[in-house]
Amino acid sequence: MGRGPSIEGRKSAEDAKRAKVFTKLIREITVATRAGVADPAANSRLRSAVDKALSANMTRDTIDRAIKRGSGADGGADMQELRYEGYGPAGIALIIESFTDNPVRTVAEVRHVLAKHGGNLGTSGSVAFQFTRCGELVFITHGDAAAEEKVLEAALEAGADDVVNENGESVVLCAVENFEAVQQALVDAGLSAQHGGVVMRPNNRVAVPDDALESLLDLLEKLDALDDVSDVSHNALLPAEVAE
Repeated sequence: MGRGPSIEGRKSAEDAKRAKVFTKLIREITVATRAGVADPAANSRLRSAVDKALSANMTRDTIDRAIKRGSGADGGADMQELRYEGYGPAGIALIIESFTDNPVRTVAEVRHVLAKHGGNLGTSGSVAFQFTRCGELVFITHGDAAAEEKVLEAALEAGADDVVNENGESVVLCAVENFEAVQQALVDAGLSAQHGGVVMRPNNRVAVPDDALESLLDLLEKLDALDDVSDVSHNALLPAEVAE
């Protein structure tokens, strides 16, 4: 009878996954600092990146070093934020966000992963029109009508544009410039979001043929695993059991 992975092996895998998450968060903090100022109180994008890092249990020392690097004081001046647009299996539209100090390497890695899964890179603007940049906060409501009503009332009172109930979640949508105010108002109302941020949300979801689903899911996983990739948006309508 075969033996499962050892405790040491599982810990090693968890440590590797944690390190990859930290790498992405550090790059996000670095670029957010470069795009504004090194003070989170005066840089909303940086404040959001720091909050995400703290939620992932990153230490303050690590966060401070990333901010220092982003300010140019520690060799971070060459970090760039780049967006790639393309298609996956069955013509699914993709927007791939990255933070990189080597665009040649990054585009080569993204192109390679797409090609292996029947996808390809598009030109700038080729799929962006299918998405809207907006603020998004996701609350787990499990289809409970009372819980959904509570989120709806608080969100509309806070100035949100819409609330969409899907897959047991209440998704609050708002204009980018209103995101922080809406988020704080919902916190003040005693509501805790599962996650939130400024996202590229598809205007319409596209059903994925059964014979393309596995390849698409593998593609999304492989893109997310790339060190330089910070986020991947798509317009696929995924089955509820894999959309969570």
